Amino acid sequence: MKEQIKLHQEREASGLALIPLLFFIVIYLGVGIVLHSKGVEMAFYQFPSVVAMTIAVILAFLMYHKTGIDNNFKLFARGAGDENIMTMLMIFLLAGAFSSVAGAMGGVSSTANLGLAIIPPRFIVPGIFIIAAFLSTATGTSMGTVGAIVPIAYNMAKTADLNMSFVVAAVLTGAMFGDNLSMISDTTIAATRTQGVDLKDKFRTNAWISIPSALITLSLMVIFSKGGTATGNLDYNLIKVVPYVLVLGLALLGLNVFAVLIIGIISASAVGVGTGAIGLMEVAAKIWAGYQGMIEVFILSMFVGGLAELTKHYGGLKWIIDKTSKLLKGPKSASVGIAVLSALTDAATANNTVAIIVTGEIAKEISEKYKIDPRRTASFLDIFSCIMQGFIPYGAQFLLIASLTKNAVNPTSMIPYNWYLIILGIMSLISVVFPSYNRIVCKGEWNWENMKPEQEVEKQ
Repeated sequence: MKEQIKLHQEREASGLALIPLLFFIVIYLGVGIVLHSKGVEMAFYQFPSVVAMTIAVILAFLMYHKTGIDNNFKLFARGAGDENIMTMLMIFLLAGAFSSVAGAMGGVSSTANLGLAIIPPRFIVPGIFIIAAFLSTATGTSMGTVGAIVPIAYNMAKTADLNMSFVVAAVLTGAMFGDNLSMISDTTIAATRTQGVDLKDKFRTNAWISIPSALITLSLMVIFSKGGTATGNLDYNLIKVVPYVLVLGLALLGLNVFAVLIIGIISASAVGVGTGAIGLMEVAAKIWAGYQGMIEVFILSMFVGGLAELTKHYGGLKWIIDKTSKLLKGPKSASVGIAVLSALTDAATANNTVAIIVTGEIAKEISEKYKIDPRRTASFLDIFSCIMQGFIPYGAQFLLIASLTKNAVNPTSMIPYNWYLIILGIMSLISVVFPSYNRIVCKGEWNWENMKPEQEVEKQ
């Protein structure tokens, strides 16, 4: 019983606990960089990420062998089976199944061709960014958005002869827009709960940074998008587009992402069988094929969750928090410190919701110590965890994109086009410079005595 209690108590801060994760990053990125420099195609996928993560996990077990393999495995299993991880894994499977069935019945090509008929190739990139932004804001999930839109965007880019990395990056950044801003996003809920603020207050604070950043991004996309030339057969069957329209429509109405994807699978199956594109038995085979297509990202996500729990337990995340806290000198640097803290923790856990939950308590302490409006703190926790999530090649969004595009798009080619995330970070830091920011966008100061917005205290 005593040992079980110890498993729920974090150790003292230790930078050594970060070694396994850093080892994984060195292997995964290092091998890719070396091979890429030698001109090897798909360099970042020559050394399987799951194998690299397996080595990192074994290293963590060896480093803390004195604790016992059974105890370390309990920690690992707790992280791998975390609610957020399991939710993500189910989205992986359902997104893979929907993509597989819809593709088999001809939905992807029909939808891509219809999109080209409606959106001129010149405006495909900004158009896709807007669709992804609206969808992710409505559903609160970047993963569901990536799963629904990437297959369409990928085929549109191929058909219109556009820059593949630019197009897919538009989906990713649009998806992160909603992941950060949506009122039903896990990150928003975690950020507001840890800081004790209302969803609407965090949304207002966040929107005044996110929306201007999105508008600037759209302007740049319009300016720098090169006109594509539609090539090949652009025929499409409207009935085969229905499953995608249904998925997008239901998601925008706010239906649970799991229900949306299940309905999408059922509708795609019905259309496929009804049009004779696929048989009933083939539907089952395609669903299984979709699951199999997600096996790498499925296993890797579990391993990342397990390793993150080991890293947290043995003091790795606490070490990051301690080192960051020592650099703070005042309210402005503290706001930047919270941003850095959130970003670094996300890099260590590869999960923005987990990053916010882990750093929420210390961020609240920093916020209270330096009198930083907690609405700003909640906003910064969410913004910078999402920004980092959009840049780490081993993040779930990148891995899902790689699976859906069959590794045709690699992280290094996408990152230079993550314009929205770059602009979002710059706009967030600029807001720190202006003390009046929160008074304007939040319509009043924060009352520290009552721990409520000033206008709510006045009403009472």
